[in-house]
Amino acid sequence: MPRRRIGFWYRFAAVICKPPLVVLLKRDWRGMEHIPAEGGFITAVNHNSHIDPFAYAHFQYNTGRVPRFLAKSALFKKGFVGAAMRGTGQIPVYRESTDALSAFRAAIEAVHRGECVAFYPEGTLTRDPDGWPMTGKTGAARVALQTRCPVIPVAQWGCNELLPPYAKKPHLLPRKTHRVLAGPPVDLARFYDREMTADLLKEATEVIMAAVTAQLELIRGEKAPETPYDPRRERFEQRRRTQAQTKTHQKSGQTVQEEGLGK
Repeated sequence: MPRRRIGFWYRFAAVICKPPLVVLLKRDWRGMEHIPAEGGFITAVNHNSHIDPFAYAHFQYNTGRVPRFLAKSALFKKGFVGAAMRGTGQIPVYRESTDALSAFRAAIEAVHRGECVAFYPEGTLTRDPDGWPMTGKTGAARVALQTRCPVIPVAQWGCNELLPPYAKKPHLLPRKTHRVLAGPPVDLARFYDREMTADLLKEATEVIMAAVTAQLELIRGEKAPETPYDPRRERFEQRRRTQAQTKTHQKSGQTVQEEGLGK
Protein backbone atom coordinates (compact mmCIF):
# COMPACT_ATOMS: atom_id res chain seq x y z
CA MET A 1 0.00 0.00 0.00
CA PRO A 2 1.59 3.33 -1.01
CA ARG A 3 1.80 6.22 1.39
CA ARG A 4 -0.56 9.13 1.27
CA ARG A 5 0.75 12.46 0.02
CA ILE A 6 1.36 15.09 2.67
CA GLY A 7 -1.14 17.52 1.15
CA PHE A 8 -1.76 21.26 1.31
CA TRP A 9 -3.09 21.51 4.86
CA TYR A 10 -0.21 19.61 6.46
CA ARG A 11 2.32 21.69 4.54
CA PHE A 12 0.49 24.87 5.56
CA ALA A 13 0.45 23.78 9.23
CA ALA A 14 4.17 23.04 8.99
CA VAL A 15 4.86 26.55 7.68
CA ILE A 16 3.07 28.00 10.71
CA CYS A 17 4.30 25.63 13.43
CA LYS A 18 7.87 24.74 12.51
CA PRO A 19 9.51 28.20 12.97
CA PRO A 20 8.49 28.63 16.64
CA LEU A 21 9.38 25.01 17.38
CA VAL A 22 12.83 25.48 15.87
CA VAL A 23 13.33 28.62 17.98
CA LEU A 24 12.08 27.09 21.23
CA LEU A 25 13.60 23.62 21.01
CA LYS A 26 16.89 22.08 19.99
CA ARG A 27 16.53 18.62 18.45
CA ASP A 28 18.02 15.22 19.14
CA TRP A 29 16.01 12.89 16.91
CA ARG A 30 16.94 9.26 16.43
CA GLY A 31 15.36 6.13 15.01
CA MET A 32 13.85 7.62 11.86
CA GLU A 33 15.00 4.50 10.02
CA HIS A 34 12.32 2.55 11.92
CA ILE A 35 9.50 4.65 10.44
CA PRO A 36 8.15 2.55 7.52
CA ALA A 37 8.69 4.09 4.11
CA GLU A 38 5.49 2.57 2.72
CA GLY A 39 2.22 1.13 3.97
CA GLY A 40 0.02 1.76 6.97
CA PHE A 41 1.38 1.63 10.50
CA ILE A 42 0.86 2.86 14.06
CA THR A 43 3.14 4.86 16.29
CA ALA A 44 2.68 4.58 20.06
CA VAL A 45 4.04 7.71 21.75
CA ASN A 46 4.39 8.83 25.37
CA HIS A 47 2.76 12.11 26.39
CA ASN A 48 4.30 14.48 28.94
CA SER A 49 3.55 18.02 27.76
CA HIS A 50 0.80 19.94 25.99
CA ILE A 51 3.48 20.96 23.48
CA ASP A 52 4.72 17.51 22.56
CA PRO A 53 2.03 16.70 19.92
CA PHE A 54 3.37 19.61 17.84
CA ALA A 55 7.01 18.69 18.44
CA TYR A 56 6.38 15.03 17.70
CA ALA A 57 4.46 15.91 14.54
CA HIS A 58 7.51 17.97 13.50
CA PHE A 59 9.72 14.89 13.98
CA GLN A 60 7.49 12.64 11.94
CA TYR A 61 6.78 15.26 9.28
CA ASN A 62 10.52 15.27 8.62
CA THR A 63 10.40 11.52 7.94
CA GLY A 64 7.94 12.11 5.11
CA ARG A 65 5.24 10.04 6.90
CA VAL A 66 2.85 12.48 8.54
CA PRO A 67 0.82 11.26 11.55
CA ARG A 68 -2.95 11.23 11.89
CA PHE A 69 -3.72 11.91 15.55
CA LEU A 70 -6.84 10.96 17.45
CA ALA A 71 -8.17 14.22 18.90
CA LYS A 72 -11.21 15.56 20.75
CA SER A 73 -14.17 16.03 18.42
CA ALA A 74 -14.72 19.60 19.66
CA LEU A 75 -11.52 20.70 17.90
CA PHE A 76 -13.04 19.85 14.51
CA LYS A 77 -16.16 21.97 14.78
CA LYS A 78 -15.31 25.64 14.31
CA GLY A 79 -13.05 28.13 12.62
CA PHE A 80 -9.51 27.81 11.39
CA VAL A 81 -8.53 25.11 13.90
CA GLY A 82 -11.42 22.92 12.80
CA ALA A 83 -10.57 23.42 9.13
CA ALA A 84 -6.92 22.55 9.83
CA MET A 85 -7.85 19.43 11.81
CA ARG A 86 -10.10 18.21 9.04
CA GLY A 87 -7.70 19.23 6.28
CA THR A 88 -4.73 17.44 7.84
CA GLY A 89 -6.78 14.25 8.25
CA GLN A 90 -6.82 14.06 12.03
CA ILE A 91 -9.33 11.62 13.54
CA PRO A 92 -12.11 12.93 15.81
CA VAL A 93 -12.84 11.09 19.05
CA TYR A 94 -16.46 11.34 20.25
CA ARG A 95 -16.33 10.48 23.92
CA GLU A 96 -19.36 9.15 25.80
CA SER A 97 -21.58 9.06 22.73
CA THR A 98 -22.97 6.60 20.22
CA ASP A 99 -20.09 7.60 17.92
CA ALA A 100 -17.39 6.66 20.45
CA LEU A 101 -16.20 3.68 18.37
CA SER A 102 -16.05 5.63 15.12
CA ALA A 103 -12.51 6.80 15.93
CA PHE A 104 -11.27 3.22 15.97
CA ARG A 105 -13.04 2.42 12.73
CA ALA A 106 -11.51 5.55 11.18
CA ALA A 107 -8.07 4.56 12.49
CA ILE A 108 -8.39 1.09 10.96
CA GLU A 109 -9.48 2.59 7.65
CA ALA A 110 -6.54 5.03 7.71
CA VAL A 111 -4.07 2.16 8.27
CA HIS A 112 -5.64 0.23 5.40
CA ARG A 113 -5.18 3.32 3.20
CA GLY A 114 -1.47 3.21 3.94
CA GLU A 115 -1.36 6.03 6.50
CA CYS A 116 0.24 6.43 9.91
CA VAL A 117 -2.04 6.73 12.94
CA ALA A 118 -0.32 8.16 16.01
CA PHE A 119 -1.64 6.94 19.35
CA TYR A 120 -1.01 8.37 22.78
CA PRO A 121 -1.90 5.10 24.53
CA GLU A 122 -1.94 6.73 27.98
CA GLY A 123 -4.92 8.78 26.83
CA THR A 124 -3.77 11.90 28.67
CA LEU A 125 -0.67 13.60 30.04
CA THR A 126 1.29 11.30 32.31
CA ARG A 127 0.60 11.68 36.01
CA ASP A 128 3.66 9.70 36.99
CA PRO A 129 5.61 11.98 39.38
CA ASP A 130 8.85 11.38 37.46
CA GLY A 131 7.37 11.62 33.98
CA TRP A 132 7.45 7.92 33.06
CA PRO A 133 4.71 6.44 30.87
CA MET A 134 1.60 5.26 32.69
CA THR A 135 -0.47 2.19 31.98
CA GLY A 136 -2.01 2.39 28.52
CA LYS A 137 -5.50 2.15 27.10
CA THR A 138 -6.23 -0.62 24.64
CA GLY A 139 -7.12 1.38 21.48
CA ALA A 140 -3.71 1.08 19.82
CA ALA A 141 -3.56 -2.66 20.52
CA ARG A 142 -7.07 -3.15 19.15
CA VAL A 143 -6.24 -1.40 15.86
CA ALA A 144 -2.88 -3.15 15.61
CA LEU A 145 -4.34 -6.62 16.07
CA GLN A 146 -7.18 -6.00 13.65
CA THR A 147 -4.89 -4.67 10.91
CA ARG A 148 -1.65 -6.55 11.78
CA CYS A 149 0.22 -3.39 10.88
CA PRO A 150 3.64 -2.45 12.32
CA VAL A 151 3.53 -0.71 15.72
CA ILE A 152 6.49 1.64 16.18
CA PRO A 153 7.25 2.55 19.82
CA VAL A 154 8.33 6.19 20.15
CA ALA A 155 9.61 7.95 23.25
CA GLN A 156 10.10 11.69 23.62
CA TRP A 157 11.56 13.90 26.32
CA GLY A 158 12.23 17.62 26.60
CA CYS A 159 8.92 19.33 25.88
CA ASN A 160 8.05 18.58 29.50
CA GLU A 161 11.06 20.68 30.52
CA LEU A 162 9.81 23.55 28.36
CA LEU A 163 6.21 23.22 29.56
CA PRO A 164 5.76 20.69 32.39
CA PRO A 165 2.51 18.72 32.60
CA TYR A 166 -0.38 20.90 33.76
CA ALA A 167 1.87 23.97 34.04
CA LYS A 168 0.61 27.32 32.74
CA LYS A 169 3.90 29.08 32.03
CA PRO A 170 6.79 27.74 29.91
CA HIS A 171 10.41 27.65 31.07
CA LEU A 172 12.01 29.26 28.03
CA LEU A 173 15.62 29.53 29.22
CA PRO A 174 17.93 27.81 28.94
CA ARG A 175 16.74 26.46 25.58
CA LYS A 176 15.49 22.90 25.92
CA THR A 177 16.20 19.89 23.69
CA HIS A 178 13.42 17.75 22.24
CA ARG A 179 14.73 14.18 22.29
CA VAL A 180 12.93 11.52 20.25
CA LEU A 181 13.82 7.86 19.85
CA ALA A 182 11.78 5.58 17.59
CA GLY A 183 12.36 1.87 18.07
CA PRO A 184 11.87 -1.22 15.92
CA PRO A 185 8.33 -2.58 15.50
CA VAL A 186 6.79 -4.26 18.52
CA ASP A 187 6.40 -8.01 18.05
CA LEU A 188 2.71 -8.75 18.53
CA ALA A 189 2.60 -11.96 16.45
CA ARG A 190 1.79 -14.12 19.48
CA PHE A 191 -1.53 -12.28 19.82
CA TYR A 192 -2.69 -12.95 16.25
CA ASP A 193 -5.40 -15.51 15.51
CA ARG A 194 -6.66 -15.40 19.09
CA GLU A 195 -9.99 -14.21 20.43
CA MET A 196 -9.75 -10.48 21.09
CA THR A 197 -10.76 -10.54 24.75
CA ALA A 198 -10.24 -7.78 27.28
CA ASP A 199 -7.36 -9.76 28.82
CA LEU A 200 -5.70 -10.22 25.43
CA LEU A 201 -5.94 -6.50 24.64
CA LYS A 202 -4.60 -5.62 28.08
CA GLU A 203 -1.61 -7.94 27.63
CA ALA A 204 -0.86 -6.58 24.14
CA THR A 205 -1.12 -3.02 25.46
CA GLU A 206 1.36 -3.83 28.23
CA VAL A 207 3.80 -5.11 25.60
CA ILE A 208 3.43 -1.90 23.58
CA MET A 209 3.84 0.34 26.65
CA ALA A 210 6.90 -1.64 27.77
CA ALA A 211 8.50 -0.98 24.37
CA VAL A 212 7.76 2.76 24.61
CA THR A 213 9.15 2.86 28.16
CA ALA A 214 12.30 1.01 27.04
CA GLN A 215 12.95 3.73 24.46
CA LEU A 216 12.50 6.41 27.10
CA GLU A 217 14.95 4.61 29.38
CA LEU A 218 17.55 4.90 26.61
CA ILE A 219 16.85 8.61 26.18
CA ARG A 220 17.01 9.37 29.91
CA GLY A 221 19.75 6.88 30.83
CA GLU A 222 17.64 5.72 33.77
CA LYS A 223 15.52 2.74 34.72
CA ALA A 224 11.77 3.17 34.84
CA PRO A 225 9.77 1.87 37.82
CA GLU A 226 9.00 -1.84 37.58
CA THR A 227 5.28 -1.14 37.92
CA PRO A 228 3.89 1.66 35.71
CA TYR A 229 1.79 4.34 37.33
CA ASP A 230 -1.88 3.35 37.10
CA PRO A 231 -4.34 6.28 37.42
CA ARG A 232 -7.24 3.95 38.23
CA ARG A 233 -5.29 2.25 41.00
CA GLU A 234 -4.18 5.63 42.32
CA ARG A 235 -7.80 6.90 42.38
CA PHE A 236 -8.85 3.76 44.25
CA GLU A 237 -6.05 4.20 46.78
CA GLN A 238 -6.92 7.88 47.18
CA ARG A 239 -10.56 7.02 47.92
CA ARG A 240 -9.44 4.36 50.39
CA ARG A 241 -7.16 6.83 52.18
CA THR A 242 -9.90 9.45 52.25
CA GLN A 243 -12.39 6.98 53.70
CA ALA A 244 -9.85 5.87 56.32
CA GLN A 245 -9.15 9.49 57.28
CA THR A 246 -12.87 10.20 57.50
CA LYS A 247 -13.41 7.25 59.80
CA THR A 248 -10.47 8.35 61.97
CA HIS A 249 -11.86 11.89 62.25
CA GLN A 250 -15.30 10.53 63.09
CA LYS A 251 -13.87 8.30 65.81
CA SER A 252 -11.81 11.17 67.20
CA GLY A 253 -14.86 13.43 67.25
CA GLN A 254 -16.92 10.75 68.94
CA THR A 255 -14.23 10.23 71.57
CA VAL A 256 -14.02 13.95 72.32
CA GLN A 257 -17.81 14.13 72.58
CA GLU A 258 -17.92 11.17 74.95
CA GLU A 259 -15.19 12.66 77.12
CA GLY A 260 -17.08 15.93 77.23
CA LEU A 261 -20.25 14.16 78.33
CA GLY A 262 -18.30 12.24 80.96
CA LYS A 263 -17.21 15.46 82.56
